[in-house]
Amino acid sequence: MKIKLGIIGGSGLDDPQLLQDYHEEDIETKYGKPSSTIVCGKINGIDVCILARHGKKHEIPPSQINYRANIAALKMIGCTHIIATSAVGSLKQEIMPGDLVFPDQVIDFTKQRKNTFHDEIGEGKVIHLPFSNPFSQELRDILIKTTQEFGFRKHDKSTLVVIEGPRFSSYAESLFFRNYADIIGMTALPEACLAKEAGLEYATIAMSTDYDCWKKDEEPVTFEMVKKIMKDNAEKVKKIIIESLKKFSFDSQMQAHKEVIKNSIKTVPHWPKPGVMFRDITSLLENANSFKKVIDIFVERYKDKKIDIIAGIESRGFIFGSVLAEKLGVGFVLVRKPGKLPRETIKQEYDLEYGADAIEIHKDSVKPGQRVLVIDDLIATGGTAQATCNLIERLGGQIVECAFVIDLPDLKGKEKISKWPVFSIVEFEGD
Repeated sequence: MKIKLGIIGGSGLDDPQLLQDYHEEDIETKYGKPSSTIVCGKINGIDVCILARHGKKHEIPPSQINYRANIAALKMIGCTHIIATSAVGSLKQEIMPGDLVFPDQVIDFTKQRKNTFHDEIGEGKVIHLPFSNPFSQELRDILIKTTQEFGFRKHDKSTLVVIEGPRFSSYAESLFFRNYADIIGMTALPEACLAKEAGLEYATIAMSTDYDCWKKDEEPVTFEMVKKIMKDNAEKVKKIIIESLKKFSFDSQMQAHKEVIKNSIKTVPHWPKPGVMFRDITSLLENANSFKKVIDIFVERYKDKKIDIIAGIESRGFIFGSVLAEKLGVGFVLVRKPGKLPRETIKQEYDLEYGADAIEIHKDSVKPGQRVLVIDDLIATGGTAQATCNLIERLGGQIVECAFVIDLPDLKGKEKISKWPVFSIVEFEGD
């Protein structure tokens, strides 16, 4: 799926300077015109469209916003995801003015807004929208992780109550809302439910600007107070969005890679014995595009992890490990069955379901303190990988991670090597 991000900007976030090669789209929908022309361009290679929720001059009050036209317009020009920014008041002591909040739930206290696209008699049936999780977990995870990396004060979970506006709460209302919610705002609904009806991923970056009016030792909220905090926070939010798009681009590209890789691995029933569903890595190797995508994923994951050397497990680990070692510019170590390495070796035995086996490594192949990546094509029961890690640690190496193309989670191999970090690209569960 090609990604196109819509940004619905609160005060200060409808900035076309975020974009490269931007232009404006003047859209008309069946619900009327959106709040503003939509500025379209690119950020980090991703198509992005910015819509000013309150209009270019902040002239549209919250309940006069044409939310249906806004969401419909973003859908019409191909947006698949929406990040919305807005100011909120804090209903909790710990959510301080200036904090960033990523709500995961909402309560609707609006009274007069059109909150569905499906309100016309004669559509053929009544549409009921599941809304237990109003916000996209995919988007929330990326935004939260990025905010954490910047070190900005944040709150990962909160309930947002949405009121009609444009007035702020009375003192009694503020106390009432404190019993049920953490933050209070005026614009997340019906945006969130309309986005869900339209099939768009939607998440909010909320900027806490004040303590509403419940906190007696603080000045009650004013619009001037909101504008000041929003201005102070706007640069933070721009940084978060720009950096998140890098992750968004990579995560989405990697997911597409994984689908291609998994589809290229053939399953051979009842081989090498009855009852076994064999996942054939050779069909992947025969496909140059799929093989390249495997290496691309590994390179992207390990290029900045300061790997000193890669240890490949016999035999298909040699294929992926040696190619990756060349790409990363590091050495490659062979982990083999006994009797196949010419120089002095050390051995590690390990238990099989019936009996035992062993692997060996050259005694001088890993130096004390070296950062080692262990790689193989597949993890099943995990015995060989565990023995390999033990061998490397006996030589004084430090395991950075154990990497596999395929994981068979039903066999619980990852549990056996959970002492070390583990990464796999695709999974095959069940028969």
